[in-house]
Amino acid sequence: MSINWDWGIFFEAAPFGNTTYLGWLWSGFKMTVAVSFCAWIIALLVGSLFGILRTVPNRFLSALGTCYVELFRNVPLIVQFFIWYLVVPELLPANIGMWFKSELNPNIQFFVSSMVCLGLFTAARICEQVRSGIQSLPSGQRAAGLAMGLTLSQTYRYVLLPSAYRVILPPMTSEMLNLVKNSSVASTIGLVEMAAQAGKLLDYSAHAYESFTAITVGYLIINAVIMFAMYLLEKKVRLPGHIGGK
Repeated sequence: MSINWDWGIFFEAAPFGNTTYLGWLWSGFKMTVAVSFCAWIIALLVGSLFGILRTVPNRFLSALGTCYVELFRNVPLIVQFFIWYLVVPELLPANIGMWFKSELNPNIQFFVSSMVCLGLFTAARICEQVRSGIQSLPSGQRAAGLAMGLTLSQTYRYVLLPSAYRVILPPMTSEMLNLVKNSSVASTIGLVEMAAQAGKLLDYSAHAYESFTAITVGYLIINAVIMFAMYLLEKKVRLPGHIGGK
């Protein structure tokens, strides 16, 4: 089967928006980068917190971390998107929920819901990586920190976490890549990121091959930049005797 490629379609004027089809894709590219970056910040902070809780000598806090992981890892991502966009606003105080649903710009609604959903979903996976990173360290490190007079929180901050983050950099890179790819699911609740823009381009131009080839390249570019940046970071902070160390 022969395919009649027409790359010139990207430079034709889009039916609305005062831009070209390439402008649509560029807008989606920027939205994918923005929502992925914001979601990663949430995932790293929340995942680190619950990862620490899973390793502290307190059954209640450890169980709390376990419940978080089991909840967010065992519910399909697409279901979580609809929960955050449709259900959570109904559970908020009436004035806040009404403000979110009625007064906030719909595009901001889509972005905030997608950012929080992706962030908390990925945080459950980051949590397990932080936990495994801490537990992979020699048990004497925690004991040494406490013996030096550090509090438990100071032992985590100055002794355990700096080493654990270095150990888990490779798997965290994989999670960053997965987060970028998972951002495409946000189109189901209305976020106009790359996948949604490609769908629009297909609907209005009927150029399926060009549309999805373009966003494939877009995802490859984003993930290639992430992989290169994380490779440089890993090379700079690697620990001898651990993953990637020499």
